[in-house]
Amino acid sequence: MHRMLVRSGIALGGLALAAVGTLATAAPANAAWSDCPSGALCAYLGTYGAGDPGTVYGDNNNLLQYNKFNNAESLYNNGNNCNVRIFSGLNKTGSSYVLNRGRTNPTLANTVWWHNVASNDWCV
Repeated sequence: MHRMLVRSGIALGGLALAAVGTLATAAPANAAWSDCPSGALCAYLGTYGAGDPGTVYGDNNNLLQYNKFNNAESLYNNGNNCNVRIFSGLNKTGSSYVLNRGRTNPTLANTVWWHNVASNDWCV
């Protein structure tokens, strides 16, 4: 009986180590969304907010001058009280959509805004 308990303990210990090993190699949670400062529109060079955000405040007619908007793959509106309209063209032209306050666009893939967030207008 003692020998059976020892074997069971060894087996359970092995399972526990395997579980810890799996947890230790799991990818860390993405904290990039939380890196976007309050009041900002943030653009990321990776999908799902991967990387450090590029930030702007207020209306902008030329976001393409900023690398992170010129090459944006995801967005987060961390505005204080407004939705923001995103444009594919300079000077608030081209295709547009509204990104509601507190919301993300986790991937711009297959849209006209992929690597092309050209301008924005707050409080729409």
